Amino acid sequence: MLSTGDFKRGLRLLLDGDPYVILDVHVQTPSARGASSLTKVKVRNLRTGQVFDRTFRGGDKVDEPNLAFRPVQFLYRDADGFHFMDTQSYEQVALSADEVGAGAGYLTEGLQGIRSVVFNDRVIALDPPLRVAETGPVLKGATAAAQTKPATLETGLVIQVPSYLEAGELVVVDTRDGRFTARARG
Repeated sequence: MLSTGDFKRGLRLLLDGDPYVILDVHVQTPSARGASSLTKVKVRNLRTGQVFDRTFRGGDKVDEPNLAFRPVQFLYRDADGFHFMDTQSYEQVALSADEVGAGAGYLTEGLQGIRSVVFNDRVIALDPPLRVAETGPVLKGATAAAQTKPATLETGLVIQVPSYLEAGELVVVDTRDGRFTARARG
């Protein structure tokens, strides 16, 4: 169980049976005596991508979701959907086009190193590593300020990446919103 005092950005919560991640936390302490503090959080549903605000009273407790992160490989697509293989257990999983959603544009046959987010034994999200095919030159002083530039991925999609990245690098993309998450290893 997590208390409101434990809330911070990036923490995962179980609310109404769905897993959420905290995007922002704001604590309000009322001036009235005896009143409890309020913790306002902005959360994103990890299954649907929906973002909303929620308020908790001081001392409220919430559960942690049972999430697992498993490496998978995209095998192929057919009429039944998208087929993946867990690279640790070698089990195959088929996801429908609705379950993959916008992530379908990020998948190429045989793509390895995909991080799947598993909740209650179901894959709810995919974070594939993709190679940057084309982007502008590295900007001087790019580490001093958070600047981004457009980059074309190997799949043809264009996303915003930090200005210090070069063509040929592997990046991890959040397929729910097409956002750069991190550099990929490998």
